[in-house]
Amino acid sequence: MTSFTGSSSKTSEWRHFKLDISNQVAWLVFDRPERLNALTFEVYADLRDLFTELPQQHADVRVLVITGTGRGFCSGGDVHEIIGELLNRGAGSHLEFTRMTCEVVQRMREMPIPIVAAINGIAAGAGAVIALASDFRIMTHDAAFRFLFTKVGLSGADMGAAYLLPRIIGLGRATEILMFGDAVNAQHAVEIGLANRTVDSDQLKPEAQKLCDRLVKGPALAYANTKKLLSRELDTDLASSLELDATTQALLMNSSDHREFYNAFVDKRDPLWEGR
Repeated sequence: MTSFTGSSSKTSEWRHFKLDISNQVAWLVFDRPERLNALTFEVYADLRDLFTELPQQHADVRVLVITGTGRGFCSGGDVHEIIGELLNRGAGSHLEFTRMTCEVVQRMREMPIPIVAAINGIAAGAGAVIALASDFRIMTHDAAFRFLFTKVGLSGADMGAAYLLPRIIGLGRATEILMFGDAVNAQHAVEIGLANRTVDSDQLKPEAQKLCDRLVKGPALAYANTKKLLSRELDTDLASSLELDATTQALLMNSSDHREFYNAFVDKRDPLWEGR
């Protein structure tokens, strides 16, 4: 998404999950199926770094898909490797960890690339929030959300869940879900707007790819700015939102993509979007 890079080079290998980039789509796959893809300290750190690096070092990537291997999307933080370990550390270490987890969500929302969560099974705890922070959520029929934070004696307001969830499904529903941590199955998730659609298990990847194809072929610059304003205008007043809209549209009216739309309209053909 940018031609400007500094001294750091792109990471050659992500050791704590799989990352495959092809045809302008990045596929991030959690790969601890024996633990329902539970997160470790290292996975969190790699996610934080990847969401920063991806738009800087892979300018051709137009979409990021997040999914899991096996029966689960992501079951959240590993009970032994994170919770058990943190109980033996001091408060300073606890805050360092929780700030890192929050940075994961912040960088997801600030990343200009659309994110598709292809939820292949349980999305629990931090896994549920990672799916929540994505821009699109596709679920298999047997998948479910579990915001489990109160179940382990912690606040349901974790990693931005109390900010994002009410804005997607409303305060009343979010209160019940975050207070009790009950499962939200795929059908109910669609009904309340938490998921975009559900599919059979064997159709999850094709459905995600279909959405990616549409995003790849579309105007990347327009999508990036739409995502940015959707996030920024959640908490701004109407006058400020209108000024953001006006300024952004004026800038995009000078883009190559906008001119290409007009030329294609005149020529009676489909636009050739370049993301510029």
